[in-house]
Amino acid sequence: MRTTLRDIARLHAEGTRFTMVTAYDYTSARIAERAGIPLLLVGDSLGMVVQGHDSTLPVAVDDIVHHSQAVVRGCETPLVVGDLPFLSYATRRDAVHAARRIMGEGGCGSVKLEGGRTVARTVRLLVESGVPVMGHLGFTPQSQHQIGVRVQGRDAAAARALVRDALALQDAGAWAIVLELVPASLAREITELLSIPTIGIGAGAHCSGEVQVWHDVLGLFDAHVPKHTRRFANLGDDAVDALRELSAQVAAGAFPGPENCSDVDPGVLAEVMREVGP
Repeated sequence: MRTTLRDIARLHAEGTRFTMVTAYDYTSARIAERAGIPLLLVGDSLGMVVQGHDSTLPVAVDDIVHHSQAVVRGCETPLVVGDLPFLSYATRRDAVHAARRIMGEGGCGSVKLEGGRTVARTVRLLVESGVPVMGHLGFTPQSQHQIGVRVQGRDAAAARALVRDALALQDAGAWAIVLELVPASLAREITELLSIPTIGIGAGAHCSGEVQVWHDVLGLFDAHVPKHTRRFANLGDDAVDALRELSAQVAAGAFPGPENCSDVDPGVLAEVMREVGP
């Protein structure tokens, strides 16, 4: 049975921190479920870590639907959240259409969108239409060309705006809010102020939960490790070593071995070859 919003609310009320990770396919969903992760995010970060773009902006609703379908097929218990991509909620009509596709076709149990007071009316419309909405404040990747890739809310005006945005999202009916690249002390104050969970990434240890990108925590890339994450494995290096060993064994004739293949009765083979031989 899938994790519900009520389950997450109960963890929040109990003060039990929880984890959300991104997942983009059947395999990652199965592995995350085996690890007991309660929340999976089909994030528009797939544009960078799966499709190879330099931002999330090229990701379309079709992409989120496609990857959500695979993730949902791969797990039975996590609540799957799908990102509303760039400009897919520019109008309220667009937002309803995108949410319907991500939930109806993709199978997600919630959507996530970026922005505060500017999207509060859209959040309210979606919630009143039966769509669970997760908010996203602080560094919002879809706005990176406007705000830059940097910590948000460091001065008084910016911090005040973040607090007001968080309250506006809660008032509009959002069930949780991601706080990305927000000063830890500010994130703590926002978390204590709200009655809904906050989910941090680069926002300190006092949010209600934490979200991280699959490829970052598993060390699938050889790139610089961002400050807001930590490698809990080095699967990229392990994969390179495994493939090198595969190549070496193939070249040496050590793989495949007899245990990796099947054979035919020698008599049958000899008969066949006599029939087809010169």
